[in-house]
Amino acid sequence: MQPGIGLATFPIVTARLPSRTGAGEIKAVLGPTNTGKTHLAIERLCAHSSGAIGFPLRLLAREVYDRVRAIKGDAHVALITGEERIEPPGARWLLCTAEAMPRDGADLAFVALDEAQLSADPERGHIFTDRLLHARGREETMLLGSATLEPMIKALVPEAEIVSRPRFSTLSHAGSCKLSRVPPRSAIVAFSVEQVYAVAEMLRRHRGGAAVVMGALSPETRNRQVDMFQSGEVDYIVATDAIGMGLNLDVSHVAFASLSKFDGSRRRRLTPPEMAQIAGRAGRHQKDGTFGALSGSNGQPVAFSADEVFAIEEHKFAPLTHLMWREAEPRTDNLATLIADLEERPDDPVLAAAPEAIDLAVLRHLANEPDIAATLTSPGYVARFWDACSLPDFRQQGAQTHARFVARLWPDLRDGCIAGNFAAARIAELDNVQGDIDTLQGRIAAIRTWSYIAQRPDWVEAKDEMAARARSAEARLSDALHARLTERFVNRRTSVLMKSVGKAPHLLNVVLDETGIVTVEGEAIGHLDGFHFVVDAKASHTDRKLLLAAAERHMPQLLAQKADQLVASELGSLRIEKGRVMRGDDEVARILHGRGVTEIRLELDSAFAALAPLRQQALQETLTHWLRGKLGPLHPLYKLETASRDPASGSEVRALLLKLVEGHGVIPRHLAGLEHLPREKRKLLHRLGVTIGALDIFATALLKPAPRQLLHDLQLDPRPINPTMQPVIARKGKAPTGYRQAGKQAIRIDMAERILRNAHDSRSQAGKAPFVIDLALATSVGLTPGSANALLRDAGFVPRPPPTPLPDAAFGPPAPQLWRWKPRRIPPAQRNRHSPTARPNPASAFAALADLIG
Repeated sequence: MQPGIGLATFPIVTARLPSRTGAGEIKAVLGPTNTGKTHLAIERLCAHSSGAIGFPLRLLAREVYDRVRAIKGDAHVALITGEERIEPPGARWLLCTAEAMPRDGADLAFVALDEAQLSADPERGHIFTDRLLHARGREETMLLGSATLEPMIKALVPEAEIVSRPRFSTLSHAGSCKLSRVPPRSAIVAFSVEQVYAVAEMLRRHRGGAAVVMGALSPETRNRQVDMFQSGEVDYIVATDAIGMGLNLDVSHVAFASLSKFDGSRRRRLTPPEMAQIAGRAGRHQKDGTFGALSGSNGQPVAFSADEVFAIEEHKFAPLTHLMWREAEPRTDNLATLIADLEERPDDPVLAAAPEAIDLAVLRHLANEPDIAATLTSPGYVARFWDACSLPDFRQQGAQTHARFVARLWPDLRDGCIAGNFAAARIAELDNVQGDIDTLQGRIAAIRTWSYIAQRPDWVEAKDEMAARARSAEARLSDALHARLTERFVNRRTSVLMKSVGKAPHLLNVVLDETGIVTVEGEAIGHLDGFHFVVDAKASHTDRKLLLAAAERHMPQLLAQKADQLVASELGSLRIEKGRVMRGDDEVARILHGRGVTEIRLELDSAFAALAPLRQQALQETLTHWLRGKLGPLHPLYKLETASRDPASGSEVRALLLKLVEGHGVIPRHLAGLEHLPREKRKLLHRLGVTIGALDIFATALLKPAPRQLLHDLQLDPRPINPTMQPVIARKGKAPTGYRQAGKQAIRIDMAERILRNAHDSRSQAGKAPFVIDLALATSVGLTPGSANALLRDAGFVPRPPPTPLPDAAFGPPAPQLWRWKPRRIPPAQRNRHSPTARPNPASAFAALADLIG
């Protein structure tokens, strides 16, 4: 992690102070990830007249800045980081990196420090410890962090009130799995650039790609990669441990590609708190999440120990025993005094001397250079030299390389500032969008260095212009880096096709253009040669199977589209009417039903007998594909008919489905033979879209206008229909198909079931006592009280005698109507008319159903 701004940006007070007299209340809000700590701090900030929050990352500060300025307005909110400074005159609410926040609180009403447990971090911990000890709000101070920080708070800030917050969702261990088995909406975490690239490349080949997030990316590139994942363009995100802080993602699972990392000095296993910080990205807000590991390249899983799993799931970790400390205001009388103060060890046993940071390493290195040491002739020069050594090493090239860069800047900084033309030339050299991913990342890191320099008040001429140039260059480089990452690690065609797996074909945007090119969600997958699909010639060997599978799923839709084009060009507009294909008043073909919707076929009109046989065959094939396209609304009936012929469905289910197909999606319950159906088989009916209702068994999808009209036009169901299929209609004679008689009205069967289900719910709640039935739903769909009562009686509900009317002198609402339920008794002759052994002929069965259903 790199600091966001130098330590000398704001006034410094003493090395360690007790709490100031008159400081407001101090709260330490502690808990695991996904507890709403940062959200609480934002609420408290906005509730005060002024305030500041210090964050560990520039990215987080920027995100919260955008949220707060939407509430308070641009003129009153400031963003202060090492590389970016937006500070309107009179701004009262400051969003900063921890390094850039006012060290003593600057007399602001509210001050908060986020991720305060970073006080134990070897590299930046001394900065967080200093803010924890000294940054105080006039009215309220809030320290946010992990529960492991609690002993340190009690020891160093004993007056603080400790508030524990539980996690909003559950985090559970899901074990190890191969990369190919990782579920969608997952984050895969690796701990080296090489491993990130390898995982992302595998996902590109087999899952369409992944977003990539690494600490070396600029905030702009990181945000755009995250947006790809959040928008659903890709279903996976591959990241380093940079994902563990500052990114709120819709991740349901976190998979660890490794459980060890190189920490700058050695390769070590992650600590349980580090594992939890990363795993906690899964299951944000109220949504539960899981974590696990990837199987290793040798087939052995990268395994969590039982103790680690327990600690992560229960959020129980060993408490911190010390925090890092370094003198925050070293004396600058001379180099020796400065270095001695920076090396001073703390007196408090809970504070530990911070390891040598890169700023101190640069200072030591350059102090041994005689030419530089000779220029440090006064405390002012020493203080300015220390500021220069505190320049963050964004390029992460090590102390010696960074020291050489500082040495090149020092002559200008000692005597004044860096020339504007020199800074502009360096920025222009870096403003080059050519190159690979690593090259662009290096340029962005270098540009961040110049952004930092331009933010210092007296380091460069024309600082505002240089800052604008640096921001503009970083934006262009970030755009180029995002494009390179997307180009390398996202195969949009594969991604689109993988998302289509399991999705109903009619819900996808499949287009056949005029030239025969087939696209799915805008991505070309091949073309139609006649009625045969040909895979895109540019597809890789890996993609060919996926493209063929996608084409197979969409082929009926594609062929119907092609047939529509051919029919329109050769025959004009066609329609289905009374079991025939008509063109105007002329018959083109008869529709033959066979044994059901699965065996519908066409017979060309005799007028086409004069065509040559090959021409007749081509026309027959074209019209057949056209008809299949028109039969789309009957797909639910096709599923029922197919299942009724599948031996795996079981004889009881098949017998019921045969009756349901015979009734074109609706049969009375008492004719279904439910007494022969095992209860566990009902799940299969549910998957087929079949509802077992109080009076009827029906497929809801077949009660819509399109399938009812098509069944009528095909002459599969010649009964009268109601074209609009509204819930309730006035009954004139027999009820149309799909409706049930209810007094002087008819109600659509699925709506009748909803009313009866509400009535049965009231009955079950009342037990054996009389009960009240709420008829609000019946009234809202237009059913009159008399018709509603008739429907309830048909279902076995019997009204109790009317309640006694109120006396003349009494006032108040009338007593509600009470009901009881008495199961219907079906006469044996009627009940057995369609028993499985009766084997009725289709004509008599259809007539019986017509009489009963209407």
